[in-house]
Amino acid sequence: MREAGIKRLIDVRLNNSSQLAGFTKRDDLSFFLEELCSAEYLYEPLLAPTREMLDAYRKGRESWSGYERRFLELIRERRVEEALDRRLFEEVPAALLCSEARPERCHRRLVLEYLDREWCGVRAVHL
Repeated sequence: MREAGIKRLIDVRLNNSSQLAGFTKRDDLSFFLEELCSAEYLYEPLLAPTREMLDAYRKGRESWSGYERRFLELIRERRVEEALDRRLFEEVPAALLCSEARPERCHRRLVLEYLDREWCGVRAVHL
């Protein structure tokens, strides 16, 4: 993140304080970001999936395409393009954090694609 010049990390995970998160728990991550990267930490639950949605996908009760469709419907219903301040993504280089390593099956990619359609000009670079 330091090499990429990230100054704001926007956490879009449903579980940001779980024991499974290790050093990426909310409070620890905020400290490390400031100390190591001079970056700020923000948690944005509007961009997280629901528990039911995530569980259905992770436990194999729903396919990726079903999860993707339901998640996009959720963020449309939440009207995130109106609820969020666009400057969060524009004032400084920002990154989204979730728990998936790759963007192909990750809701952070879906969020960025959605915001790009709604706001035009949101550019995703996968770190």
